[in-house]
Amino acid sequence: MKTLEIKRSVTNKRAVLLLGVVLVLFCILLGRVVYIQTTKEIDGQNLQTLGEERWTTTKNLEGVRGTIYDRAGSAIAQELNSYTVYAVLDENYQSYVRDVEKTANLLGPHINMDEHALTNALTNGKTSGKFQIELGAGAKNMTHEQMSAILDLELDGIYFRDEPRRYYPKQTYASHVIGYTERDMGEARMGLERSLNDLLKAEDGSISYQRDRKGIPLVNPNQHITAAKNGQDVYLTLDSNIQTALEQVMTQVEEEYNPEKMIAIVADPKTGEILGMSNRPSFNPNKYEQITNYLNYAISDRFEPGSTMKMFTVAAAIEEGVYSGSENYQSGTIQVADHSIGDHNNRKGWGSISYDEGFYRSSNVAMAKIALEKLGGDKLYDYLHKFGFGQKTGIDLPNEADSLIAKYGQTEVATTAYGQGTAVTPIQQIQAATAIANEGKMMKPYIIDRIVDPNSNTVVLKNEAEVVGEPISKETAAQVKDLLEGVVTSSAGTGHPYYLEGFNVIGKTGTAQISNPNGSGYITGHGENIFSFLGMAPKEDPRVIVYVAVDRPKIGLDEVGSAPTSMIFNTIMKHSLQYLNITPTVEEIVEETEAGFETENYIGRSTAEVKESLQSEEIDLVMLGSGSKVDSQQPLSGKGMLPRERLFIRTESETVKMPDLTGWSNRDVRRFAEVMELTPTFFGNGYVQKQSVEPGSTIRKGEYIVVELEPNSRERISEDELSEPLTETQTEQIGE
Repeated sequence: MKTLEIKRSVTNKRAVLLLGVVLVLFCILLGRVVYIQTTKEIDGQNLQTLGEERWTTTKNLEGVRGTIYDRAGSAIAQELNSYTVYAVLDENYQSYVRDVEKTANLLGPHINMDEHALTNALTNGKTSGKFQIELGAGAKNMTHEQMSAILDLELDGIYFRDEPRRYYPKQTYASHVIGYTERDMGEARMGLERSLNDLLKAEDGSISYQRDRKGIPLVNPNQHITAAKNGQDVYLTLDSNIQTALEQVMTQVEEEYNPEKMIAIVADPKTGEILGMSNRPSFNPNKYEQITNYLNYAISDRFEPGSTMKMFTVAAAIEEGVYSGSENYQSGTIQVADHSIGDHNNRKGWGSISYDEGFYRSSNVAMAKIALEKLGGDKLYDYLHKFGFGQKTGIDLPNEADSLIAKYGQTEVATTAYGQGTAVTPIQQIQAATAIANEGKMMKPYIIDRIVDPNSNTVVLKNEAEVVGEPISKETAAQVKDLLEGVVTSSAGTGHPYYLEGFNVIGKTGTAQISNPNGSGYITGHGENIFSFLGMAPKEDPRVIVYVAVDRPKIGLDEVGSAPTSMIFNTIMKHSLQYLNITPTVEEIVEETEAGFETENYIGRSTAEVKESLQSEEIDLVMLGSGSKVDSQQPLSGKGMLPRERLFIRTESETVKMPDLTGWSNRDVRRFAEVMELTPTFFGNGYVQKQSVEPGSTIRKGEYIVVELEPNSRERISEDELSEPLTETQTEQIGE
């Protein structure tokens, strides 16, 4: 009995002890629960935060890189969605590549991949247990149309991934101005893409929301949105009508003459706006791997300008009152210190001629005498500085170079006066020429019209026309323009190839020498120069300035350096003036000669009557349309016409068939376009060889036509220009 009581006592003690332990543990656990409930933390981790992270999804909201537009709002560089196609091979996935051969056969042509190679890639991927595989370069950067074409194949296991890319819809279009951004929206390279990158680039945003275990957003979830910020949009002064024509003729000249490089700039002299700018070699920013030239020569390349510099030397002399155009001097050669400077026709000169004629003929001796004997070196350099040479223009493009003005002695004064020994940039010449075109006011060139923030639709930057100097007076500018007109129209002028019928073009030719990279002096040989022309039109009130330079074109022995240069200048100047609604002055023959004919008013008369009245005349009647009455005519009534000239009669017919223009002159095409109310664009000079609208096609009022003209025979060079190449001791003779 005593033993039993002892056992019960021990058992009770153990039970009490166990209960105490349980109570202690319960209190500890309860305290922990209360602590966690109160603090919502475990080991320093916030449980609420962990829960929100587990049930909350955050997605990136991508901003859009800013678009670069031309002056009319047409996109030049923009961000688009592109698509990358890939193949899922895992059989546990809802859709995977089931039929390898069928997939390879149908998909291969769409991704530029051989069927056999694609079959192997898919088979090897399956064998190695890969979940999915990429399908090579041809499967990347696809357009929406390409993606849709593959979707239409309805292939199992073929998926697409959206990726933004930078796209240049106009392709080889002012490419050195625009530059490029790597197509996967990587680093910005070159041009405005790089210099304006901080403004163009976008800032990504995000969206966060709560979801259930299946990933479905909860009803009335707590959302947090940080809006993406799109990049700013840039509007340029480039005019796509002018720029496109410029690119086309530059490509044409490049193919025909294969020069080392070419430069062309089109500007508005009243504002300084750049309407067109192009270089060769060029590139397509969509295929930037093929770039061979990274320099925008128009602003980054400096070279001896040659005789285009002479217009500024003469302008300085006129402004200083020391130029007398009728005064005579002895052309040929002039001794300056220990150097003999000669005229470009093998130092022969043209005898005793006036300074005006010397300017027309581009005489080096005339410029040297003006600089040394009339202006003086200090005044010459002072005016060159006023014209903007010696400092950058400040154009809103990256990597602008400055000029190098030679100032060592009398020889350098003389050579600088006619464009040798001193190096300047094309854009500096454009800026300086605006002073001559714009009544003495020199305009700063610019290419960015405005920058707009699309997030707030506000203009954050707006460029305006800026006068950066007045190096000469209005009267001096007018006198210089008279001289520049003589360069083109005078019988002694070097600018005959730049004459445009109906447009009063003025300007100055230039032939620059190129330093010999293998030693002193200059390279020699036929065509081994930089041929240029700096011109403007119309003379009375210039609306367009064009600078063209062609470096070492491959010209035949019977061709002059102006052949490729004039092809570019004439085409783009004529096109620009027509586009700006500057009507050409077509010289009509007013007086009827013995063999001539004077037009009557045929409007309203029957076509049968008109045909009968002209049957005995030596006039080529071009009847447009099949109507019974005359609606319009060209030339108008009372105008004189020579035998075999074309008289255009448009009838009241609603439809007109396009005639074959082959062999027609520029004037014929203009008269035809006027009577039909068409807008013509001309490439080249001479007579029509090609036309954009096929003969026999129906044409209507307001349509555009493009014609290509070529001369009957190539321009021949003079005996002086066929003489032997210059030796190193004769290198200062060149000027034109």
